Amino acid sequence: MKTLLSTLLLAATLPAADSVPRPGQTAPDFTLPSQDGSKVSLHDFKGKWVVLYFYPKDGTTGCTIEAHNFQRDLPKYDQKRAVVVGVSVDSTGSHKEFCAKQGLTFKLLADSKRDVSRQYGSLTNLLVYKMSSRNTFLINPEGKIARVWTGVSPASHSAEVLAALSQLAR
Repeated sequence: MKTLLSTLLLAATLPAADSVPRPGQTAPDFTLPSQDGSKVSLHDFKGKWVVLYFYPKDGTTGCTIEAHNFQRDLPKYDQKRAVVVGVSVDSTGSHKEFCAKQGLTFKLLADSKRDVSRQYGSLTNLLVYKMSSRNTFLINPEGKIARVWTGVSPASHSAEVLAALSQLAR
């Protein structure tokens, strides 16, 4: 019984494979509010690489580790003409508090209606609560998805993204 419950919980947190945009596809455009209240659209970053990462919840251990690693590596992303943008279903107020507490300077976007997480196949049903899955999309300067990671490990993920970006942005 325990194994069945574990399997069902895991299945509920994984996106359907056919719903995740694939490399080569145009990245779905969106506009969401950031932690500072400004509206941010994907098309604002045309001409740059975009690391669009979805994460479950502000302030949790894994999400904090992942955000710290992206923050630590921001100069490396800047060198490669890449921006880092995080998305979760948390509110702008939650993002503002998380950024202030953790010293984050990149944009965190509030997907409170869960539409963008759904568009990117990154909406998790964890029992009755819906949150963003830990997925990342590397989007090229032309707006096409170049690489996709699903169910990432927070501790090593920024390094994986930088390695892919170094390979692709030659």
